[in-house]
Amino acid sequence: MTATGQDMDAARMIRGLEDDRSSVRLRAAMAVGTTPGPRFVDKLVERCAIEPEFFVRDMLTWALTRHLASMTVPRLLRELRSERAQARSQALHTLSKIGDRQAWPAITRALLTDADDEVARSAWRAAVVLVPEGEESALATALATQLGRGERETQLSLSRALVALGKATAPALHAATTVPDPSVCAHALATQRLLRDPDTGFEFAIEEAKRTMALGGSGKEG
Repeated sequence: MTATGQDMDAARMIRGLEDDRSSVRLRAAMAVGTTPGPRFVDKLVERCAIEPEFFVRDMLTWALTRHLASMTVPRLLRELRSERAQARSQALHTLSKIGDRQAWPAITRALLTDADDEVARSAWRAAVVLVPEGEESALATALATQLGRGERETQLSLSRALVALGKATAPALHAATTVPDPSVCAHALATQRLLRDPDTGFEFAIEEAKRTMALGGSGKEG
């Protein structure tokens, strides 16, 4: 194909990413991922920030992972400072999929405690993927400050992140079981149970934690 033909195809794909029809946007994102190139990166990142359809966003992320990290990571890091929550959330999600640990310094406490639950959840997942060896305990301590936060889906995301850190999580969880806030304590106890037995369902672990607290038992681990 001639350079002119490639340019026309690229322009067509970029237009497709902005089409009113989600099916067209999905196909365009797939096409971009199949034939990656530097000209697509900015548009993919821009679309991630505003794309309303989950499956299209997922394809946009896949398309970005098909490009060189040296092209995508710097652009995604800039999105972490966006005022738009979806831009921050999707950038974090994509960084976790790319897995380039050079992005680790950008996973700040502000993102781990972001007021938007989806941003915070994405930050937790990214942090667990990107954390350097030896910094797991510090990350667990930061994540433990969010115990008791939000609805079940948010709490499950946090528990999964803490469990993924393994034994490094134990001291932070133990400390959280001693706080007076019952929702924090129950969440910490449930996460301890999941750490011991990952096959335990989260709902069961939470209810068991509440029963333990109601009976006056500690259920706490040293």
